[in-house]
Amino acid sequence: QVQLVESGGGLVQAGGSLRLSCAASGRTVSNYAMGWVRHVSGKEREIVAAIHSDSEITTYADSVKGRFTISRDNAKNTMYLQMNSLKPEDTAVYYCAADDAFYRVRNNTPKYWGQGTQVTVSS
Repeated sequence: QVQLVESGGGLVQAGGSLRLSCAASGRTVSNYAMGWVRHVSGKEREIVAAIHSDSEITTYADSVKGRFTISRDNAKNTMYLQMNSLKPEDTAVYYCAADDAFYRVRNNTPKYWGQGTQVTVSS
């Protein structure tokens, strides 16, 4: 079993930056793909970014390309999402996700989820 805990959310003005962290426990996730999913009430969940276990493959939603960067530190069992040039439409609850299959993370059907962290971008 894997437990995921997000941190780093908050309120920021448009154009600002935030860095989200996802700390994993329960077992090492060095062999797991991981990703960030965001959700706005009343809308479908959106896979924002995903990263392969060895960090060699990353994917991004078109809406965040060039602004967000996903990374991980397997020695610390932690994943990050650096969010720059934030826009009001980035406002959402951001969830950390993990699975031993990259395609399940990329397709937004991972086995493990965090509890979410709120990101609010004011205009």
